[in-house]
Amino acid sequence: MTELIDHWRTAARVAGATDGPALTAAGGDLLARWREPHRRYHTERHLRTVLDLVERHADLADRPERVALAAWTHDAVYDPRAAGDANEQASATLAGTLLTGLGVPAATVAEVRRLVLLTAGHRVVPGDRDGALLCDADLAILATPPEVYDGYAAAIRAEYAHVPEPDFRTGRARVLDGLLALPALFRLPPLAARWESPARANLTRELASLR
Repeated sequence: MTELIDHWRTAARVAGATDGPALTAAGGDLLARWREPHRRYHTERHLRTVLDLVERHADLADRPERVALAAWTHDAVYDPRAAGDANEQASATLAGTLLTGLGVPAATVAEVRRLVLLTAGHRVVPGDRDGALLCDADLAILATPPEVYDGYAAAIRAEYAHVPEPDFRTGRARVLDGLLALPALFRLPPLAARWESPARANLTRELASLR
């Protein structure tokens, strides 16, 4: 936990946050959200994966500290029963309130909010390197080996255990169709070269199993 909180504090300070106990407490509160018991995929493990990818590929972003803060907050609010992009909207609102309270400049807060909202549809305009890195890192699970991907798919099903199987299949298929309809799942060339093909293969395979 100390390692993660240190990561949070570093990114927030670089972005302009005031250092002190409130900054540490905010990181702890965020981490507690990622550890909520109803989560099965959108957990601390997912947070760590996204943060690690953002850190490893920071050279591909313009303001990696902003991407890191967006990674911290992009699924901070996660209710599987919420409709549409309600979770992303609530997470963006939380990010704005939290970062503003910590003294982060308004322009940076607005940018972090924008990045968080991108994760609702993962549609990134050309030239948006920060948005591309966040979305590519968020979707990296799609390009993992089939057995890892299948574990991810099972975890998503577990998060939606309250949804009857026929309804889940219909809704999940709609999500996968939306992803496959994207011109590209990954935008940053070094990542797209490695991840695009296996990700589309995994998505197509899962979609076939749902139908």
